[in-house]
Amino acid sequence: MCVYFYSIAPLLTLAACGNSDTATNNTDSSALSGKVIAGGSTALQPMAQQASTDYTAKNPEVQITVQGGGSGVGLTQVLAGTFQIGNSDIFAEEKSGIDASKLNDYKVAVVGFAPIVNKDINIESLSTKQLIDVFTGKVKNWKEVGGPDEKITVIGRAAGSGTRVNFNNLALGGATEVDGPTQDASGTAVTMVGQTPGAISYVAFSYLDKSKDIKAVSIDNVKPTVENVADNSYKVWSYEHMYTNKEKETAVEKDFIKYVTEDIETIKKLGYIPISEMKVERDAQGKITNK
Repeated sequence: MCVYFYSIAPLLTLAACGNSDTATNNTDSSALSGKVIAGGSTALQPMAQQASTDYTAKNPEVQITVQGGGSGVGLTQVLAGTFQIGNSDIFAEEKSGIDASKLNDYKVAVVGFAPIVNKDINIESLSTKQLIDVFTGKVKNWKEVGGPDEKITVIGRAAGSGTRVNFNNLALGGATEVDGPTQDASGTAVTMVGQTPGAISYVAFSYLDKSKDIKAVSIDNVKPTVENVADNSYKVWSYEHMYTNKEKETAVEKDFIKYVTEDIETIKKLGYIPISEMKVERDAQGKITNK
């Protein structure tokens, strides 16, 4: 089984992976072979890793490398040819400098994003205004929003993070986060919040069960659940995209993405939502329509 997993990699490492072979353009999935690097969104990374393990077990001549780096990296590197699949939490149209017309957009799932706090913070819900005030630094102590007398430490996400783009736009109304510590990966954000008294951050639903030292917070008393995302009661969610380069897309890339999309059991198990179970749709401009 030819699978390689990497921890979240900086661009220096990405460049070292740029000489991957192009996969065989073969429409018979039983004979597919080649090398694929899928990288970008860390919110999508758990599903991409699990799917690559399962897929290559059935297609042993295919080698899939899964990397993180953030949605911006995924979009940039799939255009550059360093990645064959660019994983992203945002539409390519939302990323400055990306020519979306050169990419094929495959929506493989939906994911929600939730505020998370250190488990010792006895707050279950924040209003949208309170959330904005906390993340912009207007509110500096938890007692100001009904919590303990403890300093708030905001842990943001690095520039280029699709999770950051979605949370800032959909939860904070486009407000700018206060300057402070940032993390470029969802997993490390969870770890830091769990280890830092008074900390708050935000991650994809797929990371909510990664630590007992953090807990999710509702927004306006609406819980961050799959059911609430499906009907848009909870509005902080996005599609998980897998992008390919239109000029270089191969049969193995398309077949792997098809496998990811159709593996409903894994999608649900890992905290994502199948596209088929959504009751609404959202376009690149943010417009919501009922299905």
